[in-house]
Amino acid sequence: MKLLMTGALMALMTLFSISSMAASSGTPVDSFDVDLYDKASLQRGAQIFTNYCLSCHSASYMRYNRMAKDLGMSEDLVLNNLMFTTDKIGDPMTVAMRPEDAKKWFGVVPPDLSVIARARGTDWLYSYLRHFYLDDSRPMGTNNLFLVNAGMPHVLWEQQGFLAENEDHQLAIAQTGQLTERQYDQYVGDLVNFLAYIGEPSKLQRLALGKWVLLYLAFFFIIAVALKKAYWKDVH
Repeated sequence: MKLLMTGALMALMTLFSISSMAASSGTPVDSFDVDLYDKASLQRGAQIFTNYCLSCHSASYMRYNRMAKDLGMSEDLVLNNLMFTTDKIGDPMTVAMRPEDAKKWFGVVPPDLSVIARARGTDWLYSYLRHFYLDDSRPMGTNNLFLVNAGMPHVLWEQQGFLAENEDHQLAIAQTGQLTERQYDQYVGDLVNFLAYIGEPSKLQRLALGKWVLLYLAFFFIIAVALKKAYWKDVH
């Protein structure tokens, strides 16, 4: 397991260090607040991920049955609506695309996204997914403000539409999509929320357990204060 995790991190480091996909233009990233308590958001994010990301990017450290349990979905729902590369609920979220084909089509093998939220940060992911713009010089016809010469196409173009540089050299909507700007921000937010979850799924359990730990400590504090008063009463 440790070897697999190391391999994934190395793949991410390699991908983002390539000069043709060099660091962003220096534009400040937008802030995004992760909310792992929002199960509805996580469920929507899972749907977006399996429909638009999982065809190229795997999340091999997450299993479908674990996701179903954590996000409050039945295994039948996941089997019938969120699984396209396997029919075994206990399988990890991998892709059917061969690495050599990915290299040929995109110039680089798309990285596993299991730890992308931890490697890049949720603010960066939120900004990246909202700032693809038209660029005729690129093979896919688009570029990205936060990852110059990105090899990834704008897979959510139907929802957002397309951005383009206007007369003031700012990015603006050049072609509208199915969603308004506000709706698209929420759409991307759900996806980023899900990516944050798969980066550290055990955090859900820690959050659930945390309130009980705090309650126990508060109860123990009351008992401790009462014992202290009873003990020191006899001393004085």
